[in-house]
Amino acid sequence: MVSFRGASAEAMAHLTDRVGGVAEGSAATVAENLFAAAGSFRSEGSLRRFAIDQSVAVEARTGVVRDVFAGKIDPAALDLVAAAAGQRWTKPRDLADALEQLGVVAAVRSVGLQAATLVDELFGVRRLVDGNTDLRNALSDPARSAADKSGLVESLLSGKVLAATVLLVRQALAGSHRTVTAALEDYERTAAQVNGEGVATVHSARPLDEATQQRLTSALTRQYGRPVHLNIVVDPAVVGGLRVEIGDDVIDGTVSARLDDARRKIAG
Repeated sequence: MVSFRGASAEAMAHLTDRVGGVAEGSAATVAENLFAAAGSFRSEGSLRRFAIDQSVAVEARTGVVRDVFAGKIDPAALDLVAAAAGQRWTKPRDLADALEQLGVVAAVRSVGLQAATLVDELFGVRRLVDGNTDLRNALSDPARSAADKSGLVESLLSGKVLAATVLLVRQALAGSHRTVTAALEDYERTAAQVNGEGVATVHSARPLDEATQQRLTSALTRQYGRPVHLNIVVDPAVVGGLRVEIGDDVIDGTVSARLDDARRKIAG
């Protein structure tokens, strides 16, 4: 997830609370509008500099931002964008990055009780892109237009996944992240966090049955003090056991890891 510091972290916390008040029925529109506003601030340097200029009165900054976006975005999104312009930001890019992050939160809110499904689908798309060189190249090709890439995403996913998943994959093509897969991983974590969960990626030589998944989920929940959503990766290279990645932590209980450890002890 994008990391905010100082004044930007305080601003983000305040704005995230405001997104929590957006009605579920309008959240998808708000998400799309926030993504559009983030893009505008990234591309329009003069607008961005004005919106974060602390020498300009808050009322003036929010007023101009309202004038710029009035009639172009939903009233609820307009209130959020204007409120963002009224905050203090630690770095110039933080305003646009925050709006993108808030858009992800709104997209998650739009799916209601299907947040876990959204996390699973984002993970599935990320794995698809990672494992398909042609698709990855097509989505990262600078010679292809944004509309062309967006159309490719629509043709692959529309009708097969949640509308919010399609929206977030399209945003992954246009946002601030280095690659599509990095963006999708960030969005997964945000979606899980909105749902009060952490995300653990579990590498196993074979699919895990429901009972094993439940035991692992319970163990990780106890260890980390909050519910944990599992993303399962079937990887024959694991040989046996499990490798669990959660945040910056890696719990490697695979046979290959134990063998490597034994070899080091013998060599040492």
